[in-house]
This record gives sequence, structure tokens and C-alpha cells, in this order.
Amino acid sequence: MDRIDFRSDTVTWPTPAMREAMRSARVGDDVYGEDPTVNELEETAAARLGKEAGLFVASGTMGNLAAILTHAQRGDEAILGADAHVFMWEPGGLTALGGIVPRPLPTDGQGRMDPAEVEAAVRPDDPHLPRSRLVLVENTYLARNGAPLAPEYFDAIRKAADRHGLAVHLDGARLFNAAVALGADPRDLTRSVDSATFCLSKGLCAPVGSVLCGSRKFVHQARRVRKTLGGGMRQAGVIAAAGLVALKEMVPRLAEDHTRARRLADGLARIPGVIAEPETVRTNVVFFNLALDCPLDGNALVRRLREEFRIWVGGEGRKRLRAVTHYWVGDKEVDALVEAVRKTLASA
Repeated sequence: MDRIDFRSDTVTWPTPAMREAMRSARVGDDVYGEDPTVNELEETAAARLGKEAGLFVASGTMGNLAAILTHAQRGDEAILGADAHVFMWEPGGLTALGGIVPRPLPTDGQGRMDPAEVEAAVRPDDPHLPRSRLVLVENTYLARNGAPLAPEYFDAIRKAADRHGLAVHLDGARLFNAAVALGADPRDLTRSVDSATFCLSKGLCAPVGSVLCGSRKFVHQARRVRKTLGGGMRQAGVIAAAGLVALKEMVPRLAEDHTRARRLADGLARIPGVIAEPETVRTNVVFFNLALDCPLDGNALVRRLREEFRIWVGGEGRKRLRAVTHYWVGDKEVDALVEAVRKTLASA
């Protein structure tokens, strides 16, 4: 890459192997189901998650929305975490496009809803109220330093949902980060959900795309929703080829990103004026804060790092910042960011 960029793992460029796979990809018209590379990607993804079928979509946001619109109808209600990505950062699509009512619940320090509270939130059969239809969960949980959530949590949510006939959808944008961090098979993380998405274009380094997985019947219905959302693509094998490389080659190395994220958090925590919690960093996301008495706010620090050091980080408010490790940043870049923050705050 031509810069040191920690804003997100979405900034990653495709690897040389991906570029070669894209160049030589076999293609067809995917709307007709005739693109062999897309078909292979969907089958491979479904097998990795222990589901019957997969659907290649343009983004995680599209995948989540397609899942929600497949599981629920207008006027239905979805129970989800109050700081869940689908609630905070997918800009109200479930309501704007689907007429789905969100029912946000508090989460703990790892992003888990209390299964008892989930069950208590289910609406009674009353014509005055929306109908509870769906529980939305997330893994890793971005708002909590990308916390990886264990299978047992989803098992408990499944039991609560089953008692009331609710579907469960998993926003697994960084699902493979969770699997690597926990030493778990991805199928164990998805065994208790009806559907799941995961992103190819974050830590897995592909240029674009996510896959939505579930039963054959579910994916058949979701394919229609994808078309309604404008997501039907034609010779999409050109980009699906990179996704296949991602699944075959990039998952094991995610552990390197996790190690570097902890290295980054450790370094930031030693800087006067910076508040970081290395013990909470288990995947590749590092949130850190500037102390209240720090002379710089977050926006100023972001600007100075970019202008003076050509290092990009994410601003999350006046005092909160985010850095995400990925394939294109190594130990040298991590140490450069720590030193740049140290120098900038020392001279403020």
C-alpha cells in the first residue's frame, strides 16, 4: 500500500495471488446462476459455516439487510444490541427499506445481550404491538474492541429464540477473526443461527464482497431480496475469485493481526495522555481514548498524524480513536504509529 493506514481492515488492497486469480477467473452470468467462480465461492463459504447454501453479495450491509428482509416483514420487530453495527452503522436500512422495528437491548463488556432480557423483550400477541420475529447478533463485536464471542452465547440466544419462534441472524463481518481468536471451528460459531454473513473485504483482504449463508430455502428467498436491492451482478466471478483466495489462504494469518493489535495497544497504553486497555484486545481492533486533560482532541490528533507522519487512524469522537491491524501493516508500522502518537502528544 502507498500509506500506513489503520482506519479499518477495509482499506486493504488485494494480494498478488488475488490479482492473478481475478485476471484468470472463469465467468458467466451470475443472475442466471451461470458464473462458475461465484458458484464455487458460495458453496465453499456455506461449507465453511456449516450451512446448506451461500449468496454472494456486494457488502456486509447488503447481506445483513437481505437476511433481515427475508426473515421478517414490514411491522415486525428485531431484537438487537443497542451498540450493534447493524443498528448504529448500517444507516437504518432495516427500518427505511424494510419497515422493521428495532428493539435495542443493553450489552455487556463483550457485546452480549442477556438471553433472559432477550426473552423478556419478546412482544405478547397484541394488535397494539409490533410482532417479534428476529434476534440479531454479532461476532466479533465491533463496539467492544472486536470481542470474539464463544459458541455458548449463541446457543443460549438460540434457546431463548426457539421458545418464541424467532429466527436468529448473525452479523459475522469478522467471523473468522473470532474463530481464530477462540481457536474454534467457524461452524461452531454459526451452529445456533439460522443465517450468517461474513465479509471477504476486511481482514481477509479481498477487494469487495460478503457471503450470506443459510438453508437452501432461505438463500433462495434471499436471492430475490438481493435482486430487489439492486445486488444482482453479472460476470461477478472476477471479484469472487479473490474471495476464494481469501478463504483458502488468508484465514490462518489473522492471528498475526491479533498479535500486532495487542502490541499496538500495549504501546499506546504506555503513552502519557492515552487510555488504552490491552487486556480487552483479542482480535484486530484497538479503541483508545485521549485523557480529558489532553490538550489535543481526537480530530486534531487524526489530522496531525496524517499531515506529519502520513499515518491514518480512525476518529470516533472528540476523545476516542480506532486503529485496526491487517495484512498490510506489520510490526514496523505498528511501532511507527505508537511513536507518532507519542511525539505528537509530547509536543502538544
